[in-house]
Amino acid sequence: MPVAHNDAHGRDKDDSEGEGEHEEMDHLSIAHDSEKGGTSDGDSSEDSGSEDSSEMDEDECENRRSECLDDMIDLEKQFSFLKEQLYRERITQIESKLQEVMAEQAAEYLGPLADLREAVAVRTQVAGILRQLRLENIKNKAVAEEVAATQDFESRKALLMDSIKESLNEKIRRLEEDRNQVGLLECDSFLKSRSLHSFGSSPFRSDDKEFKEKDKRRKPITVTGPYIVYMLSEADIMEDWTLIRKALTATNRKDCK
Repeated sequence: MPVAHNDAHGRDKDDSEGEGEHEEMDHLSIAHDSEKGGTSDGDSSEDSGSEDSSEMDEDECENRRSECLDDMIDLEKQFSFLKEQLYRERITQIESKLQEVMAEQAAEYLGPLADLREAVAVRTQVAGILRQLRLENIKNKAVAEEVAATQDFESRKALLMDSIKESLNEKIRRLEEDRNQVGLLECDSFLKSRSLHSFGSSPFRSDDKEFKEKDKRRKPITVTGPYIVYMLSEADIMEDWTLIRKALTATNRKDCK
């Protein structure tokens, strides 16, 4: 992989930097020893040695600086590469997880999905029970309203029949009274006419006298055994007949009620 290669390259650079540091330290120690051991030399040799060491230090610093810059640039490149690789790996993981969710295979999706399905089943069951109870309530209300309507109809029907029956009985009673009154009037007129024929001056008076004389001339009829002779006048007979009719009318009225 490029990362491993870059790591190996970085380690090689670190090893080279370590070797350079060791060489520099050796060089500095040699220079220090030469300074200590060269006390017997003259001032000219000391000046030349210090100038050489300063030049070497500047060169070494420049080299180290350039090496550090190169290492820093290399590290920045490695960091950018790793960052890009991490981003791609995360994108790949997210896409893979999304495919699992779409296929209903992800564990993060299956758990909440099972809970949701359970909640839906419970709510569906509750809704079914509530629907059944509401239907029963509606049916009970409909039956109660039907019974109430039937009872109201029967009561109104009975009241109507009673009122019609009472009205008809009242009409019948009035008709009977009117008929009885008419019968009484007829009886009165008949009695008045008979009384006029009997006691007043009428053309049939001579006939009545002749009829009575004929009755007197008739021989009496002999009757053996018990017998009842009704000697009632026509007025008494009509009065009895009227009373009988009234009694029959009252009896019929009671039977109708």
